[in-house]
Amino acid sequence: MPIYNKLVRDGILTIIEQDGLRYHAKTLEPQEHLHHIQQKLLEEVQELSATTTTKEAVEELADILELIHAALIRYETSFDELEAVRLTKKQQRGGFEQGIYLIDVEDS
Repeated sequence: MPIYNKLVRDGILTIIEQDGLRYHAKTLEPQEHLHHIQQKLLEEVQELSATTTTKEAVEELADILELIHAALIRYETSFDELEAVRLTKKQQRGGFEQGIYLIDVEDS
């Protein structure tokens, strides 16, 4: 019997049941849920870094975005609020589109 001990998408238990399998699961408390969202984000980012095709990368990015939406619920923040913060930071510091890689800064 495989042991997972990880956060899964909401529809996974239905899929497991449809496959005629049994499972053990629980609903996490809000703080525990947030912790596992954070852990799952790390997992998904590692999976993104291992992708070799655009299709795989987009699949992992979709998982990351879904986790961001779940985290926003736990932080009691909307996606619009997140987007406003993103745009403010982009206006103040720029984005990451140009691929600038800082090597060092000379001390004065």
